[in-house]
Amino acid sequence: MYYRRSGRSHDLRAGESQTERSRADLKRLAALDPPPGLIGYEGKTPVGWISLGPREDFAKLERSPVMKPVDDQEVWSIICFVVPSEHRHRGVASALLAGAIEYARKRGVHLVEAYPIDTAEPSAGESAWFGIKTMYDRAGFREVARRKPARPVVRLALAKK
Repeated sequence: MYYRRSGRSHDLRAGESQTERSRADLKRLAALDPPPGLIGYEGKTPVGWISLGPREDFAKLERSPVMKPVDDQEVWSIICFVVPSEHRHRGVASALLAGAIEYARKRGVHLVEAYPIDTAEPSAGESAWFGIKTMYDRAGFREVARRKPARPVVRLALAKK
C-alpha cells in the first residue's frame, strides 16, 4: 500500500492504526479490476505475492527520485514481491514475475516497468522486495534509466499473443 499513497494518511479513524487502514484499503483494492497484484500458489498454499498495475495507481512513483517517470509512455509497474522465508530460494519470485508478464500481456499492456536492486548480494539495508536485476534480465527486461548506482529502471515491451 505504501507506493499507492502520496504523503501520509491523515484520515485514520479514532483508534485505527495505519496497519489496520492498509489492510482495509488492500481488501477494497482486491475487489477492483485490475486487482492490486497476483498471488502465487504451490498447490493450495500461497507462496508469494507480486504487486503490479498501471503506473498511475502508484502515487509515490511520481515523486520518487529513483522511480519517477522515464517518459510519457503508458506502463504497468511492478513494485514489489513478498515471498515468505520458507519459500525463498526456490524460484518463487521468478515464477511470480513470469506470471505477471503473462497477466499483463493478456490485459493488453504494451510496456512493463520495474525498479530492481542491482548488486551482487543485497545487504540487509537494501530493498530486496523490489526484486534483483538479474532476475529481470533473464526475463528479457532492458535498462532504460539509472538515477542511483544500484537502482536501475528496467522495461519489457510486450507483444500481443
